[in-house]
Amino acid sequence: MQPVNTHETPRRDPAPSRLSYRIQRWWLTPFFRRLVRQGLPAFAMVFFGLWFWNDQENRDVINDKIAEIRQSVAERPEFMVKVMTINGASVELGDDIREVLPVDFPVSSFDLDLEEMKGTVEKLDAVATAELHVRPGGILQLEVTERIPAVIWRNRATLELLDAEGRRVAAIVRRTDRRDLPLVVGEGADAAVPEALKLFAVSRPLEARLRGLIRMGERRWDVALLRDQRIMLPENGALAALESAIALDQAQDLLARDVSHFDLRKSGRPTLRVGDTAIEEFHRIKALNVGGQ
Repeated sequence: MQPVNTHETPRRDPAPSRLSYRIQRWWLTPFFRRLVRQGLPAFAMVFFGLWFWNDQENRDVINDKIAEIRQSVAERPEFMVKVMTINGASVELGDDIREVLPVDFPVSSFDLDLEEMKGTVEKLDAVATAELHVRPGGILQLEVTERIPAVIWRNRATLELLDAEGRRVAAIVRRTDRRDLPLVVGEGADAAVPEALKLFAVSRPLEARLRGLIRMGERRWDVALLRDQRIMLPENGALAALESAIALDQAQDLLARDVSHFDLRKSGRPTLRVGDTAIEEFHRIKALNVGGQ
């Protein structure tokens, strides 16, 4: 009879533990697998990156390396700009543009702030729009739309060229510098240039004796003619009033007489103001008539 072994090792239970079972169940889910395979490495990389970037010395090393790489790329021949061309500008405007854009060529295209340069050029009075592009061959090309002077504006003691929208183009010294342009005078005339240009177009029959338009009270216009004659236009309906005045003059030759003011400010009630010579002649004739009775 064999002795009984009272210290026999218990048999291992083949069933998984509760923790192992749960891990196996989790592993069967796609989210848990992605978390282990992708999320944990990504978290480790982010943690390591933050730890590395938190050191100022490490940041300086990286920034210096980036700057070195950028500089080496920027100075490559294909990125160097050697010359600037300006299209659409007069010689005088071209000189002004080069003065406000003092670029030392050659320069890397990476060092050119085209938007800032565009804004600088468009601040010039004579420039309506500007576009800058870096072209192959190291050319900085500037396309300019120049403002075209439409009138001369006399305001107090200054003479300025304005475009068709009333925007300043340049200053001039004498009226005779631009005899080809019509003249507007007075405070606020620059804000009413579009209307003034329409009035000038209507007043072509008076062109031989037209001196200009005078802005009155920043509300309405007077048409100034030779011999100190004026056609006083209303605040509203100025074009129609001027056309009526011209029609009356062509029919009755009113402005050829001694008339100082042709007042059209009141609709339907035009008024003529005669000159001093006509008044004196009227009194002389009246005196003769009285004396002859």
